Amino acid sequence: MENLYANVPRDLTRVKSKLFLNLTKRQILCFGAAIAVGLPLFFLLRKTGNTTLAAMVMILVMLPFFFLAMYEKNGHPLEVIVRHFITARFRRPQIRTYKTKNTFHKATIKKSPALLRGDTKTKQKEAAHVKTSKKRITA
Repeated sequence: MENLYANVPRDLTRVKSKLFLNLTKRQILCFGAAIAVGLPLFFLLRKTGNTTLAAMVMILVMLPFFFLAMYEKNGHPLEVIVRHFITARFRRPQIRTYKTKNTFHKATIKKSPALLRGDTKTKQKEAAHVKTSKKRITA
């Protein structure tokens, strides 16, 4: 008698539940939206007499819905990838400056007797420290 083994994936987070015809809920909704938009457009354009043109327009209109349903990269669907791209490319600044907030700076000024006396060398050192802490980082 042979032993029968079934391979079970260790990472179950990538396993998605299938509803109908081995399709996920997202795929069913996107395919339904593609059919709801594409078929009426096909029948409206078919009345012009050119069935080939109507079929090509229907395919071009339905293609983005299919792409939304099927494309996934690193576990993210297409609209998340597009949102991240738009945020990184257009909404955030391309050159970001590196700034640190020195919470101890005010405490050292208050406690430093040299600063209270008006020692200019210490003030120059403090000003140089503030200038060097602001570095530019390019993306």
